[in-house]
Amino acid sequence: MSRLSEAFTKDHPALVCFVTAGDGDTPAVLDALVAGGADVIELGMPFTDPMADGPAIQSANIRSLEAGTTTADILRIAKGFRQRHPEVPLVLMGYANPMLRRGPDWFASAVRDAGVDGVICVDIPPEEDDALGPALRQAGIDPIRLATPTTDTGRLPTVLSGASGFVYYVSVAGITGLQQAVQGSIDAAVARLKEATDLPIAVGFGIRTPEQAQAIARIADGVVVGSAIVELVARHTTDAPRHVRAYVETLAAAVHAARKEIA
Repeated sequence: MSRLSEAFTKDHPALVCFVTAGDGDTPAVLDALVAGGADVIELGMPFTDPMADGPAIQSANIRSLEAGTTTADILRIAKGFRQRHPEVPLVLMGYANPMLRRGPDWFASAVRDAGVDGVICVDIPPEEDDALGPALRQAGIDPIRLATPTTDTGRLPTVLSGASGFVYYVSVAGITGLQQAVQGSIDAAVARLKEATDLPIAVGFGIRTPEQAQAIARIADGVVVGSAIVELVARHTTDAPRHVRAYVETLAAAVHAARKEIA
């Protein structure tokens, strides 16, 4: 069983936490996420045009790139994380240009060697899976797909075809961090996805409070929190790991308690 599979087969929903690589002391922040109780880590690859991201993550991308972060740096961060945390799943999330500029086979091999478990590429549609998907699968890396409120019944099989690890349900038709969908629409979307796939469903975009996270965890297999963590990194700079850990502890307690409430 893979690390991602194990993360979603525990007796509680998974807390998935995102940070941008190279924004602040990323290794220390990653360690704080794990110490706080995160079950899966998403490491963002900074890019000049992060079209799906809101102001917080856009700013983190700019700070990281201005600090000179390269793909080689990101791979070193990933490899160090894997050495320190051999059991915690690590997913790279980003855009096609940095992933494909040296070719899909090079990228897939590099992330495998760094200990990465899955990849989310925001701007390669499932209809163009051959751009990266085959190389990832051959390297044993899960290609994680995004589903959105506009993914209709006709397109959903294409989105799910070739997906593995988990399905990331983007709960709002917009950019990260600025709004959250009403709970009823999330409930209905998760139910529809569960009818179409056996993969775990993780819900993200706009989740900030333990109460929001717990409400979603009652019906989904995982809850993704990103912008709120990235904002803590920006606000507290060198002291960010302490604040990130304290915040993630509140989220983890809420998410991990949700399944018990159902029982």
